[in-house]
Amino acid sequence: MDLKITTLIENKPSINSELYYEHGLSLYIETGKIKILFDTGQSGDFIRNAELLKVDLSNLDYVLLSHGHYDHSGGFEKFANKFKEPYKLIVGKSFFAKKYKLVENETYKYNGNSFDEKFIDENNISIKYIKQDIYYISPSVMAFSNFKSSNNFELLNPKFKIKFNENYTVDDFSDEIVLAVKLDKGLVVIVGCSHVGIVNILETIMERTGMPIYGVIGGTHLIEADDLRLNRTIDFFKKNDIKVLRMSHCTGDKAIEKIKMQFKESFIYNNTGNVIEL
Repeated sequence: MDLKITTLIENKPSINSELYYEHGLSLYIETGKIKILFDTGQSGDFIRNAELLKVDLSNLDYVLLSHGHYDHSGGFEKFANKFKEPYKLIVGKSFFAKKYKLVENETYKYNGNSFDEKFIDENNISIKYIKQDIYYISPSVMAFSNFKSSNNFELLNPKFKIKFNENYTVDDFSDEIVLAVKLDKGLVVIVGCSHVGIVNILETIMERTGMPIYGVIGGTHLIEADDLRLNRTIDFFKKNDIKVLRMSHCTGDKAIEKIKMQFKESFIYNNTGNVIEL
């Protein structure tokens, strides 16, 4: 099975100056006959970029939103209002939890979705909440959730909160879902932000499938990693002989430079407008 991924929007600009860029992520994925929109950035500007990149968003099979943060789901409302053709929306089980970020002393900023379940109902959008460990979109395309914590260096960021009634608790990101595509050489794992830890995610997927990881694409949230976490993550990539590294978004400049130095041509920054073909 072939895999083609077009980066519709991301933090860094394209060499094509006409393309918008923003803090966010949106990928258009084609594999076999399946077409998937993975995340929608924060503003909806990915739609204009798709037009410039000759990507047809009117013929999607699935829209997958990796988690309920604005920079991954913010463009969905604009997309849904523009494209009425049927597709299935895939989200995690607690996707509509009220997400906030602690910005300073007891001051919280809303960090979640711009739409709610009522919007989904009013627009007759078919929705699948992922509750199981593996959801098979096809025999070769899988969505994963319920990730295990397998180490002591990937810790949840206490600044990210869930609000329930008037109480704030640390977000465990139980809504986070990840896509994997099975190729002859192994799994290509596509991540939105990896808030639960990229090593936790990859180890969980390998344990459940018994398959090696061939590539990692997307955001890894190493922007907040200390040297220990960053070094352990790089060691994991090396130990498991991951051949394709196309990280970006929340990975962070420090991590990007170190990964690039360690993996040379195996790493390419996956900026706005970039196309990956495997």
